[in-house]
Amino acid sequence: MNFIESLRAKAVKAQKTIILPEGCEPRTLKATEIIVKENIAKVILVGNEEKIKAAAKELGVCVCGAQIVDPVKSEHFEELVNAFYELRKAKGVDMEKARAMVSDEVYFATMMVKMGYADGLVSGAIHTTGDTIKPALQIIKTKPGIKSVSSTFVMIVPNCDMGSNGMFLFGDCAVNPNPTSEELAENAILTAQTAKSFCDMDPKVAMLSFSTYGSAKHEFVDKVANAVKIVRETAPDLAVDGEIQADAAMVASVGKTKCPTSPIAGQANVLIFPDLQSGNIGYKLVQRLAKAEAVGPFLQGIAKPVNDLSRGCSVDDIVNVVAATAVQAAN
Repeated sequence: MNFIESLRAKAVKAQKTIILPEGCEPRTLKATEIIVKENIAKVILVGNEEKIKAAAKELGVCVCGAQIVDPVKSEHFEELVNAFYELRKAKGVDMEKARAMVSDEVYFATMMVKMGYADGLVSGAIHTTGDTIKPALQIIKTKPGIKSVSSTFVMIVPNCDMGSNGMFLFGDCAVNPNPTSEELAENAILTAQTAKSFCDMDPKVAMLSFSTYGSAKHEFVDKVANAVKIVRETAPDLAVDGEIQADAAMVASVGKTKCPTSPIAGQANVLIFPDLQSGNIGYKLVQRLAKAEAVGPFLQGIAKPVNDLSRGCSVDDIVNVVAATAVQAAN
């Protein structure tokens, strides 16, 4: 059983309810048909019921197994508005503004998760990452002890003997443009946890840089080196090293030459990028040039599962992220 099959099987077993605020979006509707048919999760589509059904009919897909909820017509609307007002009144939100904001599909869906009417949320086929994360941070907030939200991609590279038989986790490729050392360390620890829970991997974490063990001097290098120290102090049992260059992290012969005493050189399966530019560019290069499957991104650190899609996502991407969200909700 490959990773995707395993992920979907775990989701079937979990039987969680996942809410999709982009109810009329064509790929979302096609994905919903698959999710319901394969019993991957229970689905709530958010939007105008007539428009959703008309769009599904035009596409020739069946969403009859999904629940369709129009925010302002929902039996929970007033409850959600009142709850949102209580959450945000200290930030200047009055009842009129609360009503207007909860009428928005993403805010409504996020409140549904907050109040326990759904176990997780997936959005981003037509919304930006900010549109998905901002409501989650305002409403659901981060897990206790977690200060920042980050993301990871599961990268499955065909015909590759590096990583875990071609499987890697890349973080952070979607959220934090310029993380501090503390944020890099938090992302590394959370991504290692994702590697264990999602992929049944023994994580070997490389904190990437253009330098290995001080071969270059720069404040960017110092940031990564400091992050490694924080990880080692916070999670002493985690196999982690850095700052380290990507080839030394993944290729045994290079690692032996550049850092022969490293506990992860040539074996890394979790790659932590120093900033969003390198992470986003890196995952897309691997996806396109190596024809890798990029599953995600999965958001980490939010108190309840909320996941963001790429606006270039496929139908299968949506199905897989919904499955992953269900698995997150079960853990």
